[in-house]
Amino acid sequence: MAEPADRRDVDLRPDEMSCDAWLGGRLSLVQPRRGHRAGTDAVLLAAAAGFPQGRFADVGAGAGAVALAILSRSPGAGADLVEIDADLASLAAGNAARNGLAAQTRIFQLDVCDRSVRRAAGLADGEADAVVTNPPFFDPATVRVSPEPARARAYVFGGETGAAPLAAWIRACLAILKSGGRFVMIHRPEALTAIVAAAHNRLGALALLPVHPRAGAPAHRLLVSGVKGSKAPLRLASGLVLHEADGRLTGEADAIHRGQALIEF
Repeated sequence: MAEPADRRDVDLRPDEMSCDAWLGGRLSLVQPRRGHRAGTDAVLLAAAAGFPQGRFADVGAGAGAVALAILSRSPGAGADLVEIDADLASLAAGNAARNGLAAQTRIFQLDVCDRSVRRAAGLADGEADAVVTNPPFFDPATVRVSPEPARARAYVFGGETGAAPLAAWIRACLAILKSGGRFVMIHRPEALTAIVAAAHNRLGALALLPVHPRAGAPAHRLLVSGVKGSKAPLRLASGLVLHEADGRLTGEADAIHRGQALIEF
């Protein structure tokens, strides 16, 4: 269901939470100490989203890091934060209020793959000007699932849908995106075949940007961008390298982590 973004805290003990200065101190983010925490994937996704106009959706929003990062540089935009986990949805609402962004956000605590639930909550199809998403990376049939529920939900699909999990997630994201709207996702390079198949006849101007942990290493993440309904061809962008040989962030990656640079591809 949709909830106003004014719930300040979730019912967890203080020692289970941390309050972190995030994106070079631009945001204050309360999040669980254990389980899924905002990190480099969230930084990269937010930087790749650019400056969406109108209203965008962050699907799989967690504690709100990506959407709030985008809103912090896009004062005229509004965001729908979609998160299945009730505790994380409450944290996202609190973080929006904590950072002065509550008026620009709506929180939807629901399963994005369930169309009837989306519609009942007021998350309409075809209305988002942009969609950003960091889906769970793994199918439960292929990995050992963490016994910690929050961590399991963050990294492994629940498997409730009839379609392949990633395909169902992408199609749900595209259902809420309007024609001509931009879709941006971060995932694993191994999922490329499934991503392209799910985007077929739905997304054009598909751009793929590999992310490498260091120069010469295989890509370990893939940024994906596309435009709903476009007929423009697929292209492969230059890769992004995150770390120098000594482990320090490259200059470009450091600027992205500090919120001083975006990713254009």
